[in-house]
Amino acid sequence: MLQCWLGRAYGRRAETSNPLTAPGYAGKSRQALEKSVRLDPSNKEATGDLLDFYLEAPGFLGGGFDKAHALAKIIGQSDPAEEHYAEAVIDEHRKDYSGAEQQFRRALELAPRQVSRFVALAKYLATQGRVKESDALFEEASRMAPDDARLLFDRAEIYVTQRRNLAQARELLEKYLRAPLTPDDPPRARAEALLKKITS
Repeated sequence: MLQCWLGRAYGRRAETSNPLTAPGYAGKSRQALEKSVRLDPSNKEATGDLLDFYLEAPGFLGGGFDKAHALAKIIGQSDPAEEHYAEAVIDEHRKDYSGAEQQFRRALELAPRQVSRFVALAKYLATQGRVKESDALFEEASRMAPDDARLLFDRAEIYVTQRRNLAQARELLEKYLRAPLTPDDPPRARAEALLKKITS
């Protein structure tokens, strides 16, 4: 876990450094995240951060789709559903939208009791303009876990971003702000910022 946090720290330095020093920090970030994954391949925070790095960083800094696919296979050794989620994210970056949807749906099939699988597919369908299908999935997830904090936030964020169901978005955000949050949940400041967008 310490290597994961170290990788994140170097990543933030890379984002805020000048063009001469940023590549060095980016390389250190990748190395720390790769070490974290080697130490604990089941650490979703580390694998998620490393996947983001591989997809966002140029090849000369160690990014690339081949590495992302290899990481997805490692993820699948402990969590097959998460492997398909990772492949969906990769397909999105490659603009293979049909492939991304298939992978999101496969992840849901493998883990039908995990609310996060419904949310991931619902968010994806919303970005594709398929709002009725998206809302139906959000509703199903809400019936499973009406107080799930991440569900509350992600559903509200989609509604605010797309400027629809704003009254419901307000209710979801107000409920989110009253909920007990974990360090993995979006900070309350983000929810408050979304609320301001509704009234602006």
